[in-house]
Amino acid sequence: MKIQPQALLRFSITAVVVIVALVLGHALWRHYMYSPWTRDGRIRAEVIRIAPDISGLVTRVPALDNQEVKKGDVLFEIDPERFRIALQQAEANLAAAKASAKAAGANVDAVLASANARRAEYDMRQDQAKRRQELADVVPKEERTDAKSSADTALAIWQQAQASGHQAGAAREQAEAAVVQAQVAVDRAKLDLERTEVRAPVDGYVTNLDVRVGDYAATGSPRLALIDRHSYYIYGYFEETKLPHLRVGDPVQIRLMSGGTELKGRITGVARGITDRDNPTGRDLLADVNPTFNWVRLAQRVPVRIQIDEDSVPKGVILAAGMTASIDVQPRRVLDKEREQPQ
Repeated sequence: MKIQPQALLRFSITAVVVIVALVLGHALWRHYMYSPWTRDGRIRAEVIRIAPDISGLVTRVPALDNQEVKKGDVLFEIDPERFRIALQQAEANLAAAKASAKAAGANVDAVLASANARRAEYDMRQDQAKRRQELADVVPKEERTDAKSSADTALAIWQQAQASGHQAGAAREQAEAAVVQAQVAVDRAKLDLERTEVRAPVDGYVTNLDVRVGDYAATGSPRLALIDRHSYYIYGYFEETKLPHLRVGDPVQIRLMSGGTELKGRITGVARGITDRDNPTGRDLLADVNPTFNWVRLAQRVPVRIQIDEDSVPKGVILAAGMTASIDVQPRRVLDKEREQPQ
């Protein structure tokens, strides 16, 4: 049987097309299953919940919702009058405590001077009694006894003066401790007055502003969120089949769904655990194993943290937490092989 050239040509073309399709299909399948890329990337940022450190009525709100602020800018202010009065009271208490400490110091000096005088009196009486005892043959016994009694009395008065000196010293230490306590109260009042102005701790963007003039702001109750403008990063959710190709430090190409803007970054960490929804922990802290098993098993997605290179963000591009991005990892070992190839 003679094969027609046209039939042979058609068969050859069909075979080539089928082979090319198989090769392309296999390459696409491997790329989809194993190449380190994902379309499931989410932009995130560090969110600071701004809450006042003191309680009071809000008197001023210079910040606007979605406004960009600098570190140290006033976001809102709490009525400072009560805290100014508290500071004045604390300063008055400090002045009184210092005066008391000064008076206690002067009292100690007076008591010590009196004790020194009593000691001199005792020394004199003691010397007189000793001389009279040495002249027992000449001095009558009654005089010797009186001299001894006078010396004993002078000793008792000196010891009492010493006790008064110790008591005065303790009173001075107590007064000095009161000064320290009053100074602490002044510092606390100054801090409270300073924190009537709630300021931005970082550069960022005001979000979900929930405070108005006249509101009562309670200590520790968040009134707005501040997104740190220097903290944007991406969590890429990679299938577990692609994890062997990822390494910390690998460069990353990022494409935002918003306008297709391309950014650069690098991997900074890979999550070491995700929730097992099929086999949760039971009530008795035992594994609650699902008795059914699905033969079709989908690859789990593991979060991979990616740091965004701020220099690669074009001017005017808006980054918002929650935006979607596609991520293409460029493994360093592949880049190293490309650099080693001769030009």
